[in-house]
Amino acid sequence: METLTKNTSQEIQDTFPINGTDHVEFYVANAKQTALYYQHCFGFDLVAYKGPETGSMETVSYVLVQNKIRFIITSSVRNTHEIADHVHRHGDGVKVLALWVDDAKDAYNKAMAKGAESAFEPYTLNDEDGEVVLAGIKTYGDTVHTLVERKNYNGPFMPGFMAKTSPANGKAVGLQYIDHAVGNVELGKMNEWVKFYQDVLGFKLLITFDDKDISTKYTALMSKVVSNGNGYIKFPINEPAAGLKKSQIDEYLDFYNGAGVQHVAIATNDICTTVAELRNRGIEFLRVPDVYYEDVLDRVGTIQEDLEDLRKLNILIDRDEEGYLLQIFTKPLHDRPTLFFEIIQRRGAKSFGKGNFKALFEAIEREQAIRGTL
Repeated sequence: METLTKNTSQEIQDTFPINGTDHVEFYVANAKQTALYYQHCFGFDLVAYKGPETGSMETVSYVLVQNKIRFIITSSVRNTHEIADHVHRHGDGVKVLALWVDDAKDAYNKAMAKGAESAFEPYTLNDEDGEVVLAGIKTYGDTVHTLVERKNYNGPFMPGFMAKTSPANGKAVGLQYIDHAVGNVELGKMNEWVKFYQDVLGFKLLITFDDKDISTKYTALMSKVVSNGNGYIKFPINEPAAGLKKSQIDEYLDFYNGAGVQHVAIATNDICTTVAELRNRGIEFLRVPDVYYEDVLDRVGTIQEDLEDLRKLNILIDRDEEGYLLQIFTKPLHDRPTLFFEIIQRRGAKSFGKGNFKALFEAIEREQAIRGTL
């Protein structure tokens, strides 16, 4: 499965060509239950599995797919495994942001030559369906970019996995592809990691937000967005900024015990239908006051959607020079207030909802106040 359509006419400016997101892997305490959660609540289909039944005596993984999105849900089956240590330290969260490349060994060698730190050296997995080549480089915190070469593989995911389905399959909610993935890093580390993506992977700096752009009465943060040459990979990097109270980034860093993936933004072609169905399945979203909608059209202009529908679903709107976007953010997906999802529909806009920052972060602060962490 190709997570994003490859654009062969696009001139690649990166250190090595990246065709898109291959998968996102979550390390969790209970993979079976978490996989069912993503199936029932977010509409993913189970397509492959690895565990003791396939000869994997230390770990279990469930491969979930919806359109061009591929999630891997992984747990250890022994408390001495490094995955158990990772979950104990960070809680459930994203471990791997995997990049789909043409040549994993070449990509790894080029990244290493430019100063990357190795997570693991290239190796090849084989079975009757072909081969997959994997290599890994480290990024912020304990997060890893796995480089995945799968041009010679036709199986359900990769060698070591067996095809597997579930009665919960077939109930998709319209999620299409990963739009971007956001990392939270420690104070003073944002520019360091932006430089990593620029120097090591050849990414370009797409946009910068300072504490004047992203602030409320109490808290602030700073953010820079880097993107690869074809625009399929976009990584905003956040760090805390000085404020009167503890920012959402500080709260994340405290509960996650370090830097990590704050949220994954997932695109839909019909946000109203997607969000209505997610709400019906029990997904909770951050909420902005109704007053937000009183003058929003004065700011964003004409839109195709009915404003009353957006108000009822509490979907936010913003516009840039290219068009407008619609977005909404879930509450944290786990007991720790760390990882959450953004649901986004782009109507031409290439930006990230700057006009919604104040309303969004005030909504986050209200949740922090309830938790007693503001």
